[in-house]
Amino acid sequence: MAVQEAVVTTPLTVTVNGQERAEEVETRLLLVHFLRETLGLTGTHVGCDTTSCGACTVLVDGTPMKSCTMFAVQAEGRELTTVEGLEGAGGPPPIQEAFSAEHGLQCGFCTPGMMLTSIALLEQSPSPTDEEIRWAISGNVCRCTGYQNIVKAVHHAAAAMKEGS
Repeated sequence: MAVQEAVVTTPLTVTVNGQERAEEVETRLLLVHFLRETLGLTGTHVGCDTTSCGACTVLVDGTPMKSCTMFAVQAEGRELTTVEGLEGAGGPPPIQEAFSAEHGLQCGFCTPGMMLTSIALLEQSPSPTDEEIRWAISGNVCRCTGYQNIVKAVHHAAAAMKEGS
């Protein structure tokens, strides 16, 4: 006779893209699966499950975190931003427009994590150097672009954000 595992759940309350969400979740549920499967926010991608690629990067209280190695319950009471939360009432944010204008994406798989990481960088350093940009995105793997256009896109977004403020 097979032994059945007990499923342990706990209440979870987080703010995701400005909206408070309360759910009952398994304690072992990864944040990436909570976002994708429970909340339906599929812009957060699952690439490796080992923190190697950065496709699952989201902002947790403004800090880029790889959601494939964080339990959902660790986000209790925190503010989460996914790629879906970037667009405001005025349309696409400067980072999204910059990635398009500078051809900073090809297949698009890494793009949500790259954009969120770049936003966090621009919050800390509004005029980053190439080296700062490359360091910030070093935890995100892009298999298509060669990174140069991503760096250009971050500079483009920085300029647009300065212009807008």
